Amino acid sequence: MTASSRGARATALLINLGGASRNPRMCSQCISNISRISARRAYAVESNVLDPVPNLPPIVDQKAASIAPVTASQGSTPYITKTGILLSRPPLLTRNLTSFEKAFFFYQKRLNERLALPFTRYFYFKKGSPADADWKLKAKDRGGAAARDLGGYNAYGEFGWNDELLVGDKLSDPQTTVESLVKDSVVRAVEGKDGQAVEVKLGEGEEAAKIDMPEPRETAADQENLLQALDRKLDRTLYLCVQRKNGGWGFPAGEMIGRESLHQAAERILVQTAGLNMNTWIVGNAPIGYYIVKPYKEKPGERTFFMKGRIMAGQANLAENIYELGDFKWLTREEIEKLVSPKYFSYVRNMLADR
Repeated sequence: MTASSRGARATALLINLGGASRNPRMCSQCISNISRISARRAYAVESNVLDPVPNLPPIVDQKAASIAPVTASQGSTPYITKTGILLSRPPLLTRNLTSFEKAFFFYQKRLNERLALPFTRYFYFKKGSPADADWKLKAKDRGGAAARDLGGYNAYGEFGWNDELLVGDKLSDPQTTVESLVKDSVVRAVEGKDGQAVEVKLGEGEEAAKIDMPEPRETAADQENLLQALDRKLDRTLYLCVQRKNGGWGFPAGEMIGRESLHQAAERILVQTAGLNMNTWIVGNAPIGYYIVKPYKEKPGERTFFMKGRIMAGQANLAENIYELGDFKWLTREEIEKLVSPKYFSYVRNMLADR
C-alpha cells in the first residue's frame, strides 16, 4: 500500500467522522478521486497582460563609457618547427675495469683453477713431440702451473689455498695479462733434422718476429687530440656537433619542408649538413628529445625535435652544406657540456649516454 492511498483513506475517515450528517456515504475511493482532480493545475482564467513600458532614455554608465573599446588581440608569434639529428658512434671497446673488478675477476680465475681437474698433458700432446717439449719448457717457467696468466699459481700445489692478491699487486692488470700471453705464445721447441724436438732460446729464430701484438686502447687520434676523428675514445659514445654561423655549437638541425615526417626531414637535413660520404641510419620515427627557443620581439620561436641516428662508416664533410656551418667535432658527453650553452645542454643532457 502506497503513502497516497493511506492518506486518502485517513482523509475519508476524518470526513465521515466529522460530517456524517452532511455526506454519510462518501468512501475513500471518492475522496481519492476528488483530491486527484483538485491537484491538477488547469487554469481557466486568462492571465493579465502587462501594459507596454513607455520608451525611456537608455541608461549610460559614465565609467564604462570612459574605457576604450577592446579589440581582438593578435596571436602569439608562431614557432618554427625544426628537426635535429643526434648522430652518434657507439663504443667499440668495453670500458676500463675498476681496481675492485680487476681483483674480483682475477680471483675468479684462480678459483676456477682450484675447482677444475688437473691438466692432462698427454691427452693433448704426443709424448716426445715438439709440442710436448714446448709445453714442458713453458710450464717449467710457470712453476708447473697450467694457466698462463695467473702468475705461476698452482692450484694443486702446497700454496694452492693462497689464491688472493695482495694490495698493489699488478698481476690483475690487463697489460700484465697481455704481456704474459704474448710471452707464452713464443714457440720454444721445434722439430730438428732427425725428427727430435730442438729447444729454441728466447729471442732467436723467426717465430719471435711473427707475433701479432694486440692493438692499444688509445689510438693516435687520442694522443694528438684530433676531435674530428672517429677512431678516438673507443670506449665512449661520440656525437656529431657542428658550429653554426653565429659561432654557437649544437647538433645538426634544420626546418621541416611541406608534409614530410621527422624521419624524412632528419635524413634530408643530415645529407644537406654533412654530405653523402656517410653510411648512417636514422633510428625510429619518434623523437628522443626537444629544444625550445621562445620568440623574442619580431623573431619567431623555434621548436627542435631530435631524432636518433647511428653512423656505421664514412666521415662528415661540411664543404657543401647549405646551413653555413663552419666546423664539426665528434665529442663525448663531457666535452659537449663544456662546448654548448648551459641552456642547450639542459635540454639535451638526458638524450646523451653516460659512456
